[in-house]
Amino acid sequence: MARYTCSFILSVPLDQLQSLLVELLQDCQFDVQYYTSDYVLAREFLGSVTISKLVTVEVLIDKSTATEAETRMSIVIKNEELPLQKDNHCRQIFEYVKQAIENCRYWHLIESIAG
Repeated sequence: MARYTCSFILSVPLDQLQSLLVELLQDCQFDVQYYTSDYVLAREFLGSVTISKLVTVEVLIDKSTATEAETRMSIVIKNEELPLQKDNHCRQIFEYVKQAIENCRYWHLIESIAG
């Protein structure tokens, strides 16, 4: 199973972050399947790649440490594909979503740490 993670510290009001993330993931061509105030689950649409390569994005928002100045969140991007090549489909999607988060105009990126 391919799995890539990244943590972010963003300057954005906590009450706006979840809706902005849902919009960002939809703009990245993901089907947002479930969300709460501190969690978002989205998947690629069927038909774009084989089932084993379908990517799932999970976003975890750390409400316990959020302040008016900053909010921490983590993303986990994974699929059932074995990461036999460094530049696999899951990695490509991870880089695409990571760039979209880092360059989003709705917040200021303070820090990004890929794991």
